[in-house]
Amino acid sequence: MKKYSRGFTLIEILVVIGMIAILATIVLVAINPTRQFQQARDSQRASNVNALINAVGQYTVDNKGALPASISATKQDIGNAGADLCADLVPTYLPALPTDPSSTHKGASLKETNCTTYDSDYSIEKDANGRITVSATPETPGAEPIAVTR
Repeated sequence: MKKYSRGFTLIEILVVIGMIAILATIVLVAINPTRQFQQARDSQRASNVNALINAVGQYTVDNKGALPASISATKQDIGNAGADLCADLVPTYLPALPTDPSSTHKGASLKETNCTTYDSDYSIEKDANGRITVSATPETPGAEPIAVTR
């Protein structure tokens, strides 16, 4: 008389573990959390670029067509070392100057209210027709530049 034991063999357990590992890999590749975070930060950059261009537009309307003095025909970073817009826009047109979302990893805040030392990681320029372009560098590989012109 043979006695049969109940349970799984080692081979059955290894096959199941292998299948779970393959499925987990497929799910991680499909979700790709790094790409999702990059796209989320790029969406925030687009929102910040729109907020900046709207604030400059409101400043221009309130000042009878005059742009902030620090905006020039050359592309400059928005910061106290380039186009210093903080004093012109904060707090009247923006509660705080937006900064690049990836700069939070460097210990910076998402919104800048200190107008003495800041760098937003966005850029601004005025073309020959007087149109203003605010731009940001996208993080997602192969993505179109994030820029708004008005």
